[in-house]
Amino acid sequence: MPIVVATLRTKPGRREEVLAAFRRHTPAVHAEPGCLLYAAHAGEDRVTVVENWADQAALDAHSAGPVLAALGGEIADALAGPMDVAVLEPVPAGEPEKGQLPNT
Repeated sequence: MPIVVATLRTKPGRREEVLAAFRRHTPAVHAEPGCLLYAAHAGEDRVTVVENWADQAALDAHSAGPVLAALGGEIADALAGPMDVAVLEPVPAGEPEKGQLPNT
């Protein structure tokens, strides 16, 4: 089950615009087949999204799909640079409910 951590650095004063776009598009991402988790988190100058997909095919479909394309088009001008996207695999450790994302 691929885990994606995507960090987007926002231009000064544009963070709320990016978050609003995520709020608009997240319900459609949640409805995509294989989406187990898609959650945005915000810092002062960045938005980090943590994703969990049922399998690589579901992640590939999301990555090439219309929802991500629409979101990317809306926020491109508000970003300070390219997104940092890491596709990871879980490494369970310790207590299962604390050492890994649910559904991994």
